[in-house]
Amino acid sequence: MSPYEQYITQTRRDFLATSSCGLGTLALASLLKQDGLLAEEASIPANPLATRVSHFAPKAERCIFIFLEGGPSQMDLFDPKPLLNKYDGQPLPDSIVGDAKFAFLQKESATVMGTSRVFKKHGQCGMDISDLLPHIATCADDIALIRSMHTNQFNHLPGQLMLNCGAALLGRPSVGSWVTYGLGNASQELPSYVVMVSKGRGLPGGSSTWSSGFLPSSYAGVMFRNGAAPVLNLNNPDGITPEMQSASIRALNDLNKLQHKHIGDPEIAARINSYELAFRMQSAAPELVDLAGESQSTLDAYGVNRIEPPIKSNLGGIGNFQTFSRHCLQARRMVERGVRFVNIIHASWDHHSALDPQLAHNCQMVDQPIAALLKDLKQRGLLDTTLVVWGSEFGRTALGENRKGFKKVTGRDHHPYAFSLWMAGGGIKGGQVHGETDDFAWHVARDPVSIHDFHATILHLFGLDHNKLSYRFQGLDFRLTGVNPAKVVKGLVG
Repeated sequence: MSPYEQYITQTRRDFLATSSCGLGTLALASLLKQDGLLAEEASIPANPLATRVSHFAPKAERCIFIFLEGGPSQMDLFDPKPLLNKYDGQPLPDSIVGDAKFAFLQKESATVMGTSRVFKKHGQCGMDISDLLPHIATCADDIALIRSMHTNQFNHLPGQLMLNCGAALLGRPSVGSWVTYGLGNASQELPSYVVMVSKGRGLPGGSSTWSSGFLPSSYAGVMFRNGAAPVLNLNNPDGITPEMQSASIRALNDLNKLQHKHIGDPEIAARINSYELAFRMQSAAPELVDLAGESQSTLDAYGVNRIEPPIKSNLGGIGNFQTFSRHCLQARRMVERGVRFVNIIHASWDHHSALDPQLAHNCQMVDQPIAALLKDLKQRGLLDTTLVVWGSEFGRTALGENRKGFKKVTGRDHHPYAFSLWMAGGGIKGGQVHGETDDFAWHVARDPVSIHDFHATILHLFGLDHNKLSYRFQGLDFRLTGVNPAKVVKGLVG
């Protein structure tokens, strides 16, 4: 082969190699554009938490979501069933139980477990509420009680993910993240989404229940710890002055902006925002959790300094009375200062045994502070625009749990087919009971509300259309409510 032929051959080979890479690059660029990952196509603004306009006029501006992990017993709290005591110790007919799945209960030998609770009507609406919740009962006219919730998950982790993230899968954004993604941050000094946890036994779902999932990390919940230093690594190390820190942040942000210009990764924008927000939080966060400026009457109303009664089992949430009270008061302080979404999480409502003492202990822990929160928000003119939610991943069975090895039947197993949840404020029409269950709270008898219906309603109250609020990830447009049919429960909206 002549030198000329070798040159032509080499050039042709080089052309094919380079052009194939070029075609591959173009294909990759096309995919990245579809996913909104190129800088010029990125759907995330330079400040991912910039305030955005809702789809339509909102009724709620902020939300306090109180999540009681474990599954509180609905027929002992919000859904009275007189037949429980009438049929105590008797089996339920197969026509009711059907092919229900249980976590531990032995279906063949299980019998109805009665209740020692007394229900009375409260408020002008005449809402039936258990004697375990005397304080919340005084707020009945502000509450919309949903007795017809249902889910398809009967174990804790998938159930928690379902209620908080709309899917029984790890890696999906939480409802707080979706709201923050849709509306941005209303505060310059505090996160848009804050999480506070008081642990009894711990939370199986952990941080996955307040994760941003595939959304940029700017939209994840920020956990505030108990104590004077609510956020880890927020304060400067010894020897680092505010001026030095500010100079470091400027330098880092300049580098990150250069990288964002060339790559367009939304996580870079999230990183820039996190540095700047952390700098501003150094003064705002400690002031937020410091309750010294609150009146004694307010502290007493929330029960901040309550003496906790003794209980043997940790499933009663030992050591959390004062913590939970502080969380409720801090939640009010947060929404006053522009925090858009607050999660208050308390674990330890999973009462497979010793239901009566443990449920009573937990209710005594949360009843007073939650009622104080509702009344405090109302007195300050904030309840109308602050949505308050009380709920869990599922309910409990009418059948007593007869797990192998149990000497006595004193608790209830997991029950996803019908359970209770309530909402107040933020555009909710209070003083009503929505839905109905059968005589044993086993199945929904009227006006069922799915988890996706529940989420669609929350988004609607914030002025967000659940069908339009989406995020493209790996070539698919994801929504909080998924692809299954979901509806706004219009009867709940005032």
